[in-house]
Amino acid sequence: MEDTRDLAERTPRPERKRRDSFGMFDGYDSCSEESTSSSSSEDSEDEVVPSIPAGLPIIKNNGQVYTYPDGKAGMATCEMCGMVGVRDAFYSKTKRFCSVSCSRSYSSNSKKASILARLQGKPPTKKAKVLQKQPLMAKLAAYAQYQASQQNQAKSKAIVPPESFEWGKYICSNNTVGAPVSCFKHAPMGMCWGDVEEGVRIEVPNSDTNLSTKVYWIAEIIKLAGFKAFLRFEGFDNDTSKDFWCNLCIPEVHPVGWCASNGKPLVPPKSIQHKYSNWKAFLVKRLTGAKTLPPDFNTKVHENMQFPFKKLMRVEVVDKNYLCRTRVALVEQVIGGRLRLVYEESQDNSDDFWCHMYSPLIHNIGWSRSIGHRFKRSDVAKKSEGQVDAPAQVFQKVKDVDQNGDWFKDGMKLEAIDPLNLSAICVATVRKVLADGYLMIGIDGSEAMDGSDWFCYHGTSPSIFPVGFCEINNIELTPPRGYTKLPFRWFDYLRETGSAAAPVRLFNKEVPNHGFRQGMKLEAVDLMEPRLVCVATVTRIVHRLLRIHFDGWEDEYDQWVDCESPDLYPVGWCQLTGYQLQPPASQTYRDMPQTVPKQKKKAQQYKGQKKKPLLRMKEEAVEVDEFTFSQGTSDQESNGSGSYYIKQEP
Repeated sequence: MEDTRDLAERTPRPERKRRDSFGMFDGYDSCSEESTSSSSSEDSEDEVVPSIPAGLPIIKNNGQVYTYPDGKAGMATCEMCGMVGVRDAFYSKTKRFCSVSCSRSYSSNSKKASILARLQGKPPTKKAKVLQKQPLMAKLAAYAQYQASQQNQAKSKAIVPPESFEWGKYICSNNTVGAPVSCFKHAPMGMCWGDVEEGVRIEVPNSDTNLSTKVYWIAEIIKLAGFKAFLRFEGFDNDTSKDFWCNLCIPEVHPVGWCASNGKPLVPPKSIQHKYSNWKAFLVKRLTGAKTLPPDFNTKVHENMQFPFKKLMRVEVVDKNYLCRTRVALVEQVIGGRLRLVYEESQDNSDDFWCHMYSPLIHNIGWSRSIGHRFKRSDVAKKSEGQVDAPAQVFQKVKDVDQNGDWFKDGMKLEAIDPLNLSAICVATVRKVLADGYLMIGIDGSEAMDGSDWFCYHGTSPSIFPVGFCEINNIELTPPRGYTKLPFRWFDYLRETGSAAAPVRLFNKEVPNHGFRQGMKLEAVDLMEPRLVCVATVTRIVHRLLRIHFDGWEDEYDQWVDCESPDLYPVGWCQLTGYQLQPPASQTYRDMPQTVPKQKKKAQQYKGQKKKPLLRMKEEAVEVDEFTFSQGTSDQESNGSGSYYIKQEP
């Protein structure tokens, strides 16, 4: 969209073309089991269980082999769904639940904050499932049995509409701000929001009138929060009694001058009609030199709401049950650029997966075969009528890399966001180097022996980090499960495992000027249940990495997300696109704290050595041998371009 301009100068400027590349991946890069082929021509690879080291107790269920690095084996029963599985694969430090979803459901029900229960007017029980959760449970040995038992039940229950939630009231009552639309390059108008700012005048419907016909009046933007603006009609001066919130991208919002061009009446609100006898002179005086929206604002909004993906297009997408492989899926629904994908073999269209069209989890048909990624071959013999492969050019592009020279190698250590627990950055290993810069990553200490829970990140992904990233940025690093030599020290671990750290120069160090600030409100996808878009807050910023807190939920459900993630949206995105917004989980959003949620201390779970002050770091530089810290203070949290990695000296 063009910049706003003086009302006296209405000469149109050339349009800015909408950009179709929106940066890097978010923190939910994952894939799943089996073969490396296209959907139609390659056989699935055989699953080979590697030899198991002697001395480690093992449990084998449903083809999954688990070992216990600490020598402690055992089973556990989920307190939420009753599933029995390997205890070491269960979620949380207490191992009470089989997944993040069950833990969240149990917590919600126990405090009577379950959205579903409240909407249905039923008292929640500990065995009730919230919104029919289907988490990524690839690590659970008993999941296959659970999934089989669900196939005979109806799964296509619609989400019950949430209770009324008003963004404007929520923002005002908590004295918070919404992230600007310009922070979300992938969102509608994200690349052409221009100078929409406080003080801009617009023409909007005037409901404060006795007239039966639709009339308009001019309002001023007092405050902005994403797509939503807090407006005050001209003539009210400092009177706030009639102020109101409005989504600027709805069809009823127009630039000043639209009514005159289209023969629509401008009528002042009846509550102030007595203030001036000559409203025309008043407006001329008030609007001289003021800014308004460009004439083609509504046209731009319409153009930005058009998406290249169409129903029945075929794509390859991560298998939500086995992260190490992809499957063929069909586009069933497109809402605001978000896709509801139904796996091709689904009989009743209930086996689905939600993601954005720019998600790193979806690819064109043949992608898996081309890079050597595992792929589950479909049993569907041929395409049905109307089905077509989505063209390669509509997918998000990744940066070209040169793998011939210095590149990642199998066995190299790094730090990575765990796609099964997005609140954690973990000790991880490069398990397999694929083509086109892609890597298969495994979380140390919690991998299935057959590699079925490896996940795929591109080498330039902002969700993988060099050794030492968490320590220098004061982020808790989750050590390998069962690792007892605490506090965790990378130097000792590399020596004990006989492995090498991936060179820092291989990682993505680009930090865009993203514009996010701590405390900003937004609408964010719960990536553990990706069909849900929730009220959320940015609680921490580490360069390009954002800590997203879901309002009303405990901190343990926070998620690390990249600043350019296509799963973040401005305030008002759900209203604009017709997508359902999940309100805060608390009984009423008026009860929410008015400050940015603080991170809770987890008393019994160690996730890594805490960061030392910079001075102390320098004093210990000799002790850590080949690791020295680079320029920049260790507690830097900004969107600047300062170096924040650990250098490996030769």
